Amino acid sequence: MKKNILISLFIFIAILSILNSCAKTSKKSSATEDKRTLYANDIIPFFNDWNLILGDGSNAGVANMFKHKDFFYTANDGKGDWVVFKAPNAGDTHGTSNNCRTELAQVKKWYPKTANDTLTATLKVMNVSVTGDARVAASYSVVIGQIHSADGHENEPLKIFYKKFPDHDKGSIFWHYEINTAGEDNSGRWDYSTAVWGHDFSVVGSKESSYPEEPIDGIALGEEFSYEIIVKDGIMNLKFSSEGHETKSFTKNLIKSEYTTTKDIPQQTRELFVPIGQDGVERKNGYTNEGLFFKLGSYNQTNGKSPEINRNWCSGAETHNGDIEKQYEDGNYAEVWFKTARISVSDAAVSNQGYFKKND
Repeated sequence: MKKNILISLFIFIAILSILNSCAKTSKKSSATEDKRTLYANDIIPFFNDWNLILGDGSNAGVANMFKHKDFFYTANDGKGDWVVFKAPNAGDTHGTSNNCRTELAQVKKWYPKTANDTLTATLKVMNVSVTGDARVAASYSVVIGQIHSADGHENEPLKIFYKKFPDHDKGSIFWHYEINTAGEDNSGRWDYSTAVWGHDFSVVGSKESSYPEEPIDGIALGEEFSYEIIVKDGIMNLKFSSEGHETKSFTKNLIKSEYTTTKDIPQQTRELFVPIGQDGVERKNGYTNEGLFFKLGSYNQTNGKSPEINRNWCSGAETHNGDIEKQYEDGNYAEVWFKTARISVSDAAVSNQGYFKKND
């Protein structure tokens, strides 16, 4: 009898030991899973369509299972996960640009006449540079979405901006169309700016450290909004939406220009660009024969170059001689968080490798 009791007790202890071991293994496995790195492609699974350009000027390629502590990573705001794009006022730049970017560039290009391509995004801007000359139109701004040409002059038929002056609570959203300059000389190219919420690009300060009136219908830092870009049959269709704001829609013909003579140059351009020699005209067929591609991210428009070089694009902002850590410490950077994004690419799209060969 005693022997049977001892055997039963031994079996019971053995079972308890096995169960305890299994529980520990389960907890360890769960803890390991909790500590698993969250990558951008876990949040927005579309990175096969892009190369990621970083704020040090490098091409990181397809950004699946990739992060960079200074420029590209994920964050949680207590409500959900976001993909973070961050770019200082001064870092190494990509291609011939004056400005630093952490930005996705589409690996395929498409032609506007035969296009049926879409890019949508929901995002919030978390920071723009706190320094810069207020008289310079590009100061305190970041481009959060683009259509870029891979060919010819490599101009940009679309740039979507967010801009906020330092003492304002709300910033402006506006979009630009840059002409595809006629002829071989691209120095006369210019942008035309259209306001979505708040001001357009042309509204600047009267002095280096004075600011215009704050936009009533502007977007605050950290406020969520969305954009949609559809290019079909040569027409670019834009839609902007945000809770508490009027939804705005715009269209622009990309294959037939409205700026083919000097008399067609808009008044805004005459005041902003013509005085600095940017007074070109556009080829009649616009971007018809150019391969175009989408971009998305944080393309910081504030730089440290002197306004004497170009009063529209050179901000004279603080850069700490390119020290990224110091720029991040005192607010001299652009940071954009993306919640969702989607791209749809037509069957007619072709490789964009030539653009990267020229600019990497």
